[in-house]
Amino acid sequence: MTLREARPPADPWTSDQRPATSDRREPEISIVIPIFNETETIEVLHGRLVHTLDAAGRSFEIWYVDDGSTDGSAEQLRALAAADARVGLIELARNFGQHAALLAGFSRARGSIVVTLDGDLQNPPEEIPRLLAKIDEGYEVVGGWRQTRHDHWFRKLASNATNRITSIAVGVPMRDYGCMLRAYRRDIIEQVVECDERSLFIPALANSLARRTIEIEVDHAERAHGVSRYHMFKLMRLGFDLLTGFSLIPIQMVSIFGVLVGVGGFAFGLFLFVRRLIIGPEIEGVFTLFAILFTVLGVLILAIGIVGEYIGRIYLEVRRRPTFRIRTVHEPHAER
Repeated sequence: MTLREARPPADPWTSDQRPATSDRREPEISIVIPIFNETETIEVLHGRLVHTLDAAGRSFEIWYVDDGSTDGSAEQLRALAAADARVGLIELARNFGQHAALLAGFSRARGSIVVTLDGDLQNPPEEIPRLLAKIDEGYEVVGGWRQTRHDHWFRKLASNATNRITSIAVGVPMRDYGCMLRAYRRDIIEQVVECDERSLFIPALANSLARRTIEIEVDHAERAHGVSRYHMFKLMRLGFDLLTGFSLIPIQMVSIFGVLVGVGGFAFGLFLFVRRLIIGPEIEGVFTLFAILFTVLGVLILAIGIVGEYIGRIYLEVRRRPTFRIRTVHEPHAER
């Protein structure tokens, strides 16, 4: 199945029903950028991005994906699409999240190389040629590594933990899975789209599909406007999604721990029985027993939660609801 066949059916209330663009020459590079309430950065981002790509001397298209913005970002993006023939815009019906927005962009991208980029300018677009150079060397996935991050210390700590979890779950060690400044070969993007998972983390999924991956150091700028959407609770959810989506290790660890607790409980019970026969009834040790009981109960609750995560993923997949829903598509209307 090709990428075009994997695209979701047209929305019945889509307002832009332009014909297919198969008659246009496919660009070499497709840039996909999810946008959610970024009015302060859109114009600067677009100017720097176009300047960088023009200097690279390759044909390109830029796909902005408006992920249900409420601050006027969609209007700005429509103006860019009307002014620049290489710009396309996908407007989603509501806010579906960063990775769903990327997937929507992948479904329309036509380039042999697809580059993803955040819309907040923390990832400088001037780094894109370095990613492309590594793709030209034969790598299928090139990730950015934000060695010097301009984020709060707690955000760095949480991201480091998430990166370790992802590396273990995927089996491809990388220092920065959270950086969206990444480049992919088209066949990897097609496989990502074909997977059609409800809960997905694109960098991890792409790395699990690729044979040759590499990570290069990239600059990371301070956030000039707004705040990060990845708060503590969202990072925790992401960690659970990664573990349950790419590995059976959590539920296997729970099973092993259950066996150990069972053996330990039996041995401890046998010890108390023998002690009672030798010493007789005792009242000491009650609080120790309560501590052990509460520990075991906590582990049981954690085990139920992990099993629930797996069941929840199965439930999402069985429902087969769309990962995203497109309201309007403004196609790039010419090649330059």
